[in-house]
Amino acid sequence: MFNRRLVIAAAVGLFTTGAAFAQDWKAQYPELTFAIIPAENASGVTERYNPLMAYLSKELGVPVKLRIANDYAAVIEGQRSGNIQIASYGPSSFARALMTGVNTEAFAIETNLDGTKGYYSVFYVKKDSPYQKIEDLKGKNLGLVDPNSTSGNNVPRFALNQMKIDPAAFFGKVVYTGSHENAVIALNQGTVDVAANWWNDEQESNLLRMARKNMVNADDFRIIFKSDQIVNSPFAMLSTLPPDLKTKIRQAFMDIQTKDKAAFDKIYEGKQGPWQPVDNAAYKPIIELNSFVDSLRKKSS
Repeated sequence: MFNRRLVIAAAVGLFTTGAAFAQDWKAQYPELTFAIIPAENASGVTERYNPLMAYLSKELGVPVKLRIANDYAAVIEGQRSGNIQIASYGPSSFARALMTGVNTEAFAIETNLDGTKGYYSVFYVKKDSPYQKIEDLKGKNLGLVDPNSTSGNNVPRFALNQMKIDPAAFFGKVVYTGSHENAVIALNQGTVDVAANWWNDEQESNLLRMARKNMVNADDFRIIFKSDQIVNSPFAMLSTLPPDLKTKIRQAFMDIQTKDKAAFDKIYEGKQGPWQPVDNAAYKPIIELNSFVDSLRKKSS
């Protein structure tokens, strides 16, 4: 009888302790903020991600609010300050966060429909332009996305360096457009003559997303350069979050396919595969890429 009571008391104690831990993190985080880098206009991001916010709020038991950052650096600084608990990064911006001491950890990675975990940087020109290769664009205007964009800045600069091209000296002007959509719009309007962007495959790219929203006609553009494959974008959370909260966040992301596939499909329009686990080690090559691009900037300054 004594042993039975002891076991029951211990079990009750463990249950109470577990419940107390849950209450502890909810007291510390009565609301969570999920931030995303600006890949498209704010209304498009809100429409894509609001169902995910509703799903996460339900799974985690506290409201999860969407924050659309003004630029890539804002996500990094938001996590550094602790104001952003969960973030959708690009590879280079995540690597930059790690390089500058932000306490953040990758936990989920985007995948393609074929199961691969990579995408590409491309240079677009207008289809009716005379340009067939980058070397044809001397003195013309180049559109990049953001200094912390992987496919919109760092990979393009690496590729140009491989071609022995110094962007500042070769192009008439180098323009940062602020988002991948804006880069295509600048190209379409003639503000730039060539624009960097992300491209998964023939079935999905930023250009095709824009075409589906009737923002542009995809057939009006063509690719004149495609990079080697880049590791896909991560979702990351603060390393300093309580362990049980981190576990719940990971589990919610891994369970979305079975618990709320509609919310997942809303983000990618059925064009990408399920999220998979990842860690910071996957982005070591991107840290090396960032360091290389930093060294190029120092040489040209």
